[in-house]
Amino acid sequence: MGRILCIDYGSKRIGTALSDPGKTIASPFKTLDFKSEEILISEVVSLIEEYDVEMLVVGYPIGMKGQKTLQTEKTEKFVETLKSSISLPIVWIDERLSSVEAKRALRNQGIKPSRHKAMIDTTAAALILQTYLDSRLYR
Repeated sequence: MGRILCIDYGSKRIGTALSDPGKTIASPFKTLDFKSEEILISEVVSLIEEYDVEMLVVGYPIGMKGQKTLQTEKTEKFVETLKSSISLPIVWIDERLSSVEAKRALRNQGIKPSRHKAMIDTTAAALILQTYLDSRLYR
């Protein structure tokens, strides 16, 4: 049984989250530092192979009013490039306020988000992935 990998694409860091094999629980996973798009794609492909990933969920960064932003365009471009290296289904999930929720969740655990930026990224990815996993339960 394969897993689902979530990517929260950012300009400096990319947060990832991974589902359990039963595809019910999302867990924060790794933070990938953005060095170049080529290196990033190679790292994502390696994760897909190593963890038997069968599907990708990608956080869709749209503005608060639903409009596309510069980050939306960067993320779409990255995913289009990634598609040439993989043949997995990709699902977009609205990621509005996921970083705000991630910071709140970390604070509730006694962790200072300002000192753990990488944890914000992986926690946000886990929240995005959990949103997707939960939506599948009610279809």
